[in-house]
Amino acid sequence: MAFIDIILKTPSYGWQDEHGALVKPTVGQIFAEFFSRINIFKSRKNWLPMLSWLWLLLLVPVFFIFFIKHFTWWLLLIGFVYSMVLMGTHGTIWYHRYCTHQSYVFSNKFWRFITQHLMIRMVPEEIYVISHHVHHVKSDEPGDPYNTHAGWLYCFLADVNHQPIADDLDEKDYAGVVGLLQHSGIKCNSYEEYRKWGSVAHPVNTIVSWVLNWSFWYTAFFLIGGHALACTLFTGALIWAFGVRTFNYEGHGKGKDLRRDGVDFDRKNMSINQMWPGIVAGEWHNNHHLFPRSARSGFLKHQLDFAWYYIYFLYLIGGVKSYNCAKAQFFDNYYLPYQESLKSPVSQA
Repeated sequence: MAFIDIILKTPSYGWQDEHGALVKPTVGQIFAEFFSRINIFKSRKNWLPMLSWLWLLLLVPVFFIFFIKHFTWWLLLIGFVYSMVLMGTHGTIWYHRYCTHQSYVFSNKFWRFITQHLMIRMVPEEIYVISHHVHHVKSDEPGDPYNTHAGWLYCFLADVNHQPIADDLDEKDYAGVVGLLQHSGIKCNSYEEYRKWGSVAHPVNTIVSWVLNWSFWYTAFFLIGGHALACTLFTGALIWAFGVRTFNYEGHGKGKDLRRDGVDFDRKNMSINQMWPGIVAGEWHNNHHLFPRSARSGFLKHQLDFAWYYIYFLYLIGGVKSYNCAKAQFFDNYYLPYQESLKSPVSQA
């Protein structure tokens, strides 16, 4: 089997049936898989998906404290902007365009570290990055870890049910998985450690990084605006972390073909360009699938791309030494030819 076919842990219900069709598990099967995979008493190799959801659960009390004790409309607005714009844009900058697609290169480790911890840490890199490579190869086909044709819940719980790496890779294939992640600065397990923990990241390093990140940001927010501001922004992070789990479901048309002529040029998958989250996070998703290694996805004037603005700003001040930008290719190969095709024979004459 090809490398991309074996690097994710196959769910108990499988990716496809004997005829090659997508398996659409029942709600019961999805939840059974979820609770089995976060059970660290069943296997310590379940530590990473368990931790991914533990981060969310730990912030649920903060959510209630904000709404019961600190709620004001101004704080709600601040939390909304932090969640939708800042957290969303950071997810695009760090997890999507750098960790997964390496669309730009940092000048040094300092700027990589700053960018990694620019916001509250809510998603382990390994959960996102490895599976996203599979997503691009198998978009909307069996094996896509968040295949929209299997429904909303299939996508929402994909970080546990479909995105963890396989825990039985041989040494060569594990080295290939490490190669997809090591540029991010994550300290990768040796093969012996991987066999023990079932992951690229080590639990101690991951937990220490998380605790330091949360401690720093809570302290910073507290010094600026007390517990009220800290609870507000951590609540915003929680809402983003829940919302991002449905991003690909929305971004691939919720299982329907919502692609539009002259807007969504990549027809190899069901991805679509949406005003939201395009404007708030730079996620013009069809453009991204068309040019996944581009550091810019907002190619047209109305397609704001705050993630690109950050990357280009770092380039101007020396924090980024190189980047890929596919805007010219987009116009030359897709947008301008489409505009020409709309002209009538009379106007062409």
